[in-house]
Amino acid sequence: MALELRFFANFREAVGQKTVERECPEGTTVGDVLADLADEYDMDLFEDGDLRPQLSIMKNGTDVVHLEGLDTPLDDGDVLSVFPPVAGG
Repeated sequence: MALELRFFANFREAVGQKTVERECPEGTTVGDVLADLADEYDMDLFEDGDLRPQLSIMKNGTDVVHLEGLDTPLDDGDVLSVFPPVAGG
């Protein structure tokens, strides 16, 4: 299945581009894709085996924490967006 991965801020710098098309096998989850990205681009996405709490990972515009978290299944044509922590006040 084909996925579109979108990266923002420092993650975009790490990957070297805004979007990446990726082929994944059926049954792939958000956690599978993020683990591959963490290894491939040396991204700091996990803390004690869980997604870092400051990150926002969106599947088709919905934060995965409101879905099934890292176990959220992905489907052909999905868009997964990776946002770094946002600070401000």
